[in-house]
Amino acid sequence: MSADTVQRPVLVVDFGAQYAQLIARRVREAGVYSELVPHNVTAEEVRAKNPVALILSGGPSSVYAEGAPTFDATIFELGIPTLGICYGFQVMAQALGGEVAQTGNREYGATHATIAGRGGVLLEGTPASQNVWMSHGDSVAKAPEGYDVLASTAGTPVAAFGNPETCFYGVQWHPEVKHSDHGQAVIENFLHKAAGLPADWNSGSVIEEQIARIREQVGSARVISALSGGVDSAVSTALVHRAIGDQLTAVFVDHGLLRKGEREQVENDYVESTGVNLITVEAEETFLGHLAGVTDPETKRKIIGREFIRAFEQVQRDLVDQAKADGEPVKFLVQGTLYPDVVESGGGAGTANIKSHHNVGGLPEDLDFELIEPLRTLFKDEVRQIGRDLGIPEAIVGRQPFPGPGLGIRIIGEVTRERLEILREADAIAREELTAAGLDKEIWQCPVVLLADVRSVGVQGDGRTYGHPVVLRPVSSEDAMTADWTRLPYETLAKISNRITNEVREINRVTLDVTSKPPATIEWE
Repeated sequence: MSADTVQRPVLVVDFGAQYAQLIARRVREAGVYSELVPHNVTAEEVRAKNPVALILSGGPSSVYAEGAPTFDATIFELGIPTLGICYGFQVMAQALGGEVAQTGNREYGATHATIAGRGGVLLEGTPASQNVWMSHGDSVAKAPEGYDVLASTAGTPVAAFGNPETCFYGVQWHPEVKHSDHGQAVIENFLHKAAGLPADWNSGSVIEEQIARIREQVGSARVISALSGGVDSAVSTALVHRAIGDQLTAVFVDHGLLRKGEREQVENDYVESTGVNLITVEAEETFLGHLAGVTDPETKRKIIGREFIRAFEQVQRDLVDQAKADGEPVKFLVQGTLYPDVVESGGGAGTANIKSHHNVGGLPEDLDFELIEPLRTLFKDEVRQIGRDLGIPEAIVGRQPFPGPGLGIRIIGEVTRERLEILREADAIAREELTAAGLDKEIWQCPVVLLADVRSVGVQGDGRTYGHPVVLRPVSSEDAMTADWTRLPYETLAKISNRITNEVREINRVTLDVTSKPPATIEWE
């Protein structure tokens, strides 16, 4: 999805906030298509995209800080309905003639807000007193001339303002997060009531648009798809297959880093439901050979990403004779890249590189393919719905996310065949018990992490053991950008722990990770 979509987009201007993509998601939930653009977008670039509205995101900086993200103030002269959030609210206030003060008073987390009068169209229908989620140090001390103050808090006299004539509005809090009790109502009020936009976009419209785009990009060339068996690659492969049929060959690389039963699910269930041509590459020896002695997580990711591409290039060479016979080259590689992958790999505007994803930041520089990434601007729930619309079995589209580097980044330490077998069995037990307890829909995913370089003393069979600990990491999330640990029932945790320590002799301790994201990421590496 890009600016040439049939729908004119709402542009979310990213000032370097990890929440910027969440704003875009909330806009789509309101039935309006959205795209992200960097804060240094120019007025001409905005005009060229012909947006129906703008939303200015929050950000980690102060508007007074040296090197703070800037914004082309002439964009406000284009007359586009605009909503400023947090940092974007302050940028807006400053550019329009208001005052932003370095008060030294900070508001973080849940904050009580009082709505002025009926709150104008922006806060219409929300309670006069409500909880909002704040994260700021500077404050708007004076609204621009002609703007009504719509809300305040104990520490922020101008917590929201608006001008119905210009259709410019702003809030100091973060309406995009669930912690703001009526945040989605604020976003929908801006979109539907202030800007007058209909709720007529949904993920179903992506399929036909992407099919047309893929056909135009590919022409008559041959295409290889990187099929891991996860939701993202399964849907992207099925979508491209819908577009070009037998021009696509799906490649499943068995790198030895898979979970128990994954290869069988891909080779049987997925192929049967989609009709995709599949080649399985046996690559365990190659991957484990390159990972020998490697403990650094970023190095692991880059090795795995590199060897994935090398495997696909070998398939490409194997298909050359057939391609020559058909007169068509093998030019393209399909990947199931999602927008959160792009953000975490530093692909968001002004965002930090948190970790390389094998299908974004881990690709080798001498890549010999053009990429097709039909899901690159989508979120996981949108991808799942597209998969259902394409007829992919629920067992695949509804499964928990699994990282492209597989179990290789769930072993803290060197990756060896023995350690993979230990982790594979422990992971299978955890998944079986979560399914048996009916908890699959309540958690986003539950990585099981082997602390391979850590040993702990235990007692098993009346004897001393010196085994490995594993970590259970159950998390709940909407889009993987933020997450909280899932409060699993004690009975379920006890069953998982007892089975693992009884059935996997090398493990004598099971621990629970109770950290949210941030500050931690979902995966340990």
